[in-house]
Amino acid sequence: MMSEPEILPLRAQALRGSVPKPERSQFSHLFRHFLERFFNHETASPDGDAKARLVLIAFVTGLPGFVMALYLWPVYHPFHGWPPGRPSTVGPPSYWLQVNHHLFYVVYSFVAMGIATIFEWDLFFPDLLDMNVLGPLPIANMRVFAARVTAIAVLIAGFLFDANMLPPFVLPAAIDPPNLPRFLAGHVAAVFASGLYAAIFVLAAQAVLLAVLGERLFRRASLLLQGLGIAALLLLLLLFPVLSSVTGVFLKSGSVFVLCFPPFWFLGIYQRLMEGPAALPIFGKLAQIGCEALLGTVGLAMLAYPLAYMRKVRQIVVGAPARTTRRGLLRFGNWLAGATIVRQPLRRAVFHFIGQTLLRVPRYRIYLVLYGGVGLSVVIATILRLYVVGGAVRAEISANGMRAALCVVAFWVIAGMRMAFGSPGNQQGSWVFRMVHGRPADFRPAMEQLLAAKVWVLLWAGMVTGAALVLFHLVAPPELFSWRSMAAQALVAGGMCLLITDIFFMSVTTVAFTGQPAREQPNFAVSILKSLAFVPFVGSLPLIVEPLIEMDLRNFATAVGVIAAAHFALRARHRAVVKEYCNLIDLEDGEEEFPMKLGLRY
Repeated sequence: MMSEPEILPLRAQALRGSVPKPERSQFSHLFRHFLERFFNHETASPDGDAKARLVLIAFVTGLPGFVMALYLWPVYHPFHGWPPGRPSTVGPPSYWLQVNHHLFYVVYSFVAMGIATIFEWDLFFPDLLDMNVLGPLPIANMRVFAARVTAIAVLIAGFLFDANMLPPFVLPAAIDPPNLPRFLAGHVAAVFASGLYAAIFVLAAQAVLLAVLGERLFRRASLLLQGLGIAALLLLLLLFPVLSSVTGVFLKSGSVFVLCFPPFWFLGIYQRLMEGPAALPIFGKLAQIGCEALLGTVGLAMLAYPLAYMRKVRQIVVGAPARTTRRGLLRFGNWLAGATIVRQPLRRAVFHFIGQTLLRVPRYRIYLVLYGGVGLSVVIATILRLYVVGGAVRAEISANGMRAALCVVAFWVIAGMRMAFGSPGNQQGSWVFRMVHGRPADFRPAMEQLLAAKVWVLLWAGMVTGAALVLFHLVAPPELFSWRSMAAQALVAGGMCLLITDIFFMSVTTVAFTGQPAREQPNFAVSILKSLAFVPFVGSLPLIVEPLIEMDLRNFATAVGVIAAAHFALRARHRAVVKEYCNLIDLEDGEEEFPMKLGLRY
C-alpha cells in the first residue's frame, strides 16, 4: 500500500488530532542517557558535538580492515609487475603468509577494542555527577545499575561491529577461499572473539583493581594504567610486521610464549574453523585456550563488576578524605622555576597557571597520557629488532633505532603538550588575562604570556628527553658509548627540543588552555595520525646528522650555529605573528571573526 502524503490539508490534520508522543520507561531514559555520555563527555567531545565525533570515530575504526582487504586482492591475484619482485606465474601466497593475513585481523580487532574500552574507562562506573543528579530522583538503584550495564554492553557490541563489519564483504573476493562458509565462520568468530576478549579483559581488570584498591588508590594509578595499556596495544600493532615474519617459527616451536599470547588463541579459532580437522594440532590447542580464556574473563567481569560498582557508590557517598594539593616537591619545583627561568612576574603567573590547570582538569592529563602511550609504543618499535637465528627468535637493540628514538621522544612530548595547550574549554581562567591586559593584549605582555608556555614545554621536553638518554644508555650497543657519540646525541636531542617547540608554537597567539573553540574541531585520533606522519622525518634526521657531528669538532660547532640560527629565525617569525595579532581590533560578543581575517577595519 502507498503511504499517505507528508503534507495534508489543515482540515485533515485537525481531524487526526494531536500526534501522541512515544512513552519511554525509566529504564529507556537511563539507558539512552548513559549511552550518550560515552560520546558526549569532555574528553571525547569538549565542544559538545557528539554526533560529529561519533561519525569520525566510526570511520577511523572501521576503515583500516577494509583497506587491508583491498590491498590483499593483488597479493592473491598477481599480475605482471605486482607485487614487486614476484613473477606473475606464481600461484597463491604461501600457507604461513595467509596465516599472517588472518592474524592481522585478529590483532586489529584486539587492539581497536582494547583502546576504545580504555578510552571510555572512566565512564563505566558512576561518578559524583551521577550521584548528585540521579540520587534524589525516585529511581530504583537496581534499575540504574541495569541501565548502565546495558549501555556498556551496547557500546562494546557497537564498536565490535563497527571495527569488523566491512572486511567480510571484501575478503571473499580478495583471497578466493576454497571453502567460503568455513572461511566466513572462522573469520567472524575469531575477530569478534578477539575484540570481545580485549574489551571484557579491560573491564574486568578495572573492576578487580577498583574492588581491591578502592577509589582513592585506583584514581592515583588510573592515568598510568591507561597510558601503559594504550602503549602495549599500539606496540602490538606497530610490531605486527616484525611479528608476522616469525609467526611460523613461534607456532612450530610450541613455546610458552605462544600459549600465553592472546592473539594466537583467536588465530587458533580462525584456522581451526576454516581448515577443520586438517588444521595443525597447535591451532586446536590454541582455540581451546581462547574459548576458555574468553569464558573465564566474562565470568570474572560478571563477578567483579557489581562489587566494584557498590564500593565506588559507597565511597562517593561517604566522600574522599581531604588532602593537600601542593606537595613539597611540587612547591620546591615551582620556587626553583620562579627563581631561575621565569623570574619576570607576568611570565611566572602564566607558568603557574599552566601547572595548576594541568593538575585540576582531568581532560588535559588524559590527552598527555594518551600521547605518551602512543609515543612510548613508537619508541619501543623503533628500538627493538627481532631476528630468526637457527630456528629461534632473538631480540636485539638497534643502535640506529636508539639514535632516532631520542628525537621521537622529544617530538611526542612537545606534540602532546601542544595538543593539550591548544585545546579549548578552560575559559574560566581567561577573564583574568583579558581584564589585566585586554584581548588582544599589547605586544610585550602578549610575548611574555606566550613565552611562559614555550618555557614550560621546553623544560619538560628537555627533562623527559634527558631521562630517556640516560635510560637508553643502560642497554645501548657499545658503539654509542664514545664521548663523541654521546655529545652528538645530546646536541641533536637538545636542538630538536628547541626547534620543535619553536615550530609547534610559532602560530600560537593565546594563553594556554584559553583559546576559543574552532568551528571545525579535529578528531583526537586524526590528530595523532597527523603526528605519526612526521615521525619518519624526525627519526631519520639524527641518522644523517649525528655521524657527521661525530667526525669532527668543527662539524659540532657548525651544528650549534645552525641550531642557533634556526631558533632565532623561528623566534623572529613568531614575534611577527604575535605583533600582527596584537594590532587587530578586539571582537565584540557575537561578532563574526571572518571579516577580521580579511583585514577589514571599521
